[in-house]
Amino acid sequence: MPRSPSRKAAPQPLSQLRIIGGRWRGRKLSFAPVEGLRPTGDRLRETLFNWLQFHLADARCLDLFAGSGALGLEALSRGAAEVDFVELNRSAAQTLREQLRVLQADNGRVHSLSAAAFLAQSRTRYDVVFVDPPFAGDLWQQTLAALEGHLAEGALVYVEAPRDKPVAMPPGWQIAKEKRAGQVCMRLFTC
Repeated sequence: MPRSPSRKAAPQPLSQLRIIGGRWRGRKLSFAPVEGLRPTGDRLRETLFNWLQFHLADARCLDLFAGSGALGLEALSRGAAEVDFVELNRSAAQTLREQLRVLQADNGRVHSLSAAAFLAQSRTRYDVVFVDPPFAGDLWQQTLAALEGHLAEGALVYVEAPRDKPVAMPPGWQIAKEKRAGQVCMRLFTC
């Protein structure tokens, strides 16, 4: 019986997200189909960016665990001065670089390394920080502690975690907003 030629697995199609507000409103962007990557949904993003609407103009933002880049791209669309995207997965980081190029967003920079490594080497202070690590890991507390020295006066830190995951605030932080939706808890801290 003749052997059939070996077949390579077909590449997975890119997934899509939609920018929900600002100058790129309605624009659909692709992101890499990476295991465990779950972009913040439209409804949660809408709530978050309603919370942030008076804080984004000319803000310096940090999107840790960027994944699809949904949060940082939304911030750029709504007037942030610049966004540093930190994503360890090379495929996701490359797709995010391509999206920034397509959008002609030269005020977005992608850093392909872990959040811990980025924070250890960066000296920048941010006005708004997005912390949305993979839910399978337990990276919240160490990441929040590592933000010390990276926050501008009056900074806001958004944390997305599983509904039942306790997240302790570092000293001096206060919860400005909190919402539970499905299995997710959204928190916005003032620092």
